[in-house]
Amino acid sequence: MTPPLTGLRVLDIATLFAGPLAATLLGDFGAEVVKVEHPSKPDPSRGHGPAKNGVGLWWKLLGRNKRTMTLDLSKPGGRGTLLRLAAGADVIVENFRPGTLEKWGLGWDELSAANPRLVLARVTAFGQFGPYAHRPGFGTLAEAMSGFAAITGEPEAPPTLPPFGLADSIAGLATAYAVMTALAARDRTGTGQVVDMAIVEPMLTVLGPQPIWYDQLGHVQQRTGNRSPNNAPRNTYRTADGDWVAVSTSAQSVAERVMRLVGRPELIDEPWFATGADRARHSDVLDEAVGAWIARRTRAEVLTEFERAEAAVAPVQDVREVMTDPQYAALHTITTIPDDPELGRLRMQNVPFRLSATPGRIRWAGRPHGADTEAVLTELGLSDGEIAALRAEGAL
Repeated sequence: MTPPLTGLRVLDIATLFAGPLAATLLGDFGAEVVKVEHPSKPDPSRGHGPAKNGVGLWWKLLGRNKRTMTLDLSKPGGRGTLLRLAAGADVIVENFRPGTLEKWGLGWDELSAANPRLVLARVTAFGQFGPYAHRPGFGTLAEAMSGFAAITGEPEAPPTLPPFGLADSIAGLATAYAVMTALAARDRTGTGQVVDMAIVEPMLTVLGPQPIWYDQLGHVQQRTGNRSPNNAPRNTYRTADGDWVAVSTSAQSVAERVMRLVGRPELIDEPWFATGADRARHSDVLDEAVGAWIARRTRAEVLTEFERAEAAVAPVQDVREVMTDPQYAALHTITTIPDDPELGRLRMQNVPFRLSATPGRIRWAGRPHGADTEAVLTELGLSDGEIAALRAEGAL
């Protein structure tokens, strides 16, 4: 089966996470992605986190399904080569500070002149304009600025930032969607356009109705730890064997099943039990009831009894259990790359969703820095002499 994005050509000239992740998602479904990195300063994601035999493992995930080449865009030869690449591309993903591409003579005017059908996805912390546009920024700042950190953590504890790239990942997903939207518009109009993705904005979307709550009611959501202001019981609870489970009762019927399961059916008849918000105001009572019942049972017993009662529960798993979880196994959420040339057999997350007729797949994991430079340039039509001249200039 031909992947759905076969024939789509993408240049990934971004670094770190949000922009490159968007390109990864396109590559997962068949797009031809070329990762363009500086000759002496590779994408920093190659050095983030643990490595094996000097090979960054995060890059193996983020760089999958991408060919890799080097190009110094600030050099005249690098600029000219990128314009030649852009002429045959459908999408460029970049995340330089606003004005950087323009300084190199690679702004939208020059790129769209080279290819009027091009879609240019510009991923920055704060967007292309406004008082913060030229500030340096990362996903951490979006997690703080959006209101996420303010509502995360225990009520009397400091605001809490996530221990992973949450805002970058959300922005990467949003950028892939934005690119496909721009490509759909191109199918109708025949011309490309600029995608302006500010990492601070998708975070607001996933945070839900906070702005409208404040606008209409002056309501400011507070930190509640694992509890929710909208339903209860909702928390993590420790089992008799020292493990943890998470319980959610977003539906009234599930809340009632949980109370019957833990032997406290009389609480269902309380006037305050009838709505999620009222139950949340009695979280202490409900947490005591659920927590005491769970504390007397092993995690396996809790999961079995909750499933029998058709109540919502999940084990709190670390990555060791994720790798062996039967539901993830059934979905093939973790897949195996059997023959990576640097690391051999390795496992990673699979493509993030399934298509019944034209599924995506991982063709290869992240490749070494600049591994495909000569192949890409030769396919572009450059001669051996032209490639040698670029190397002499320091553009490769």
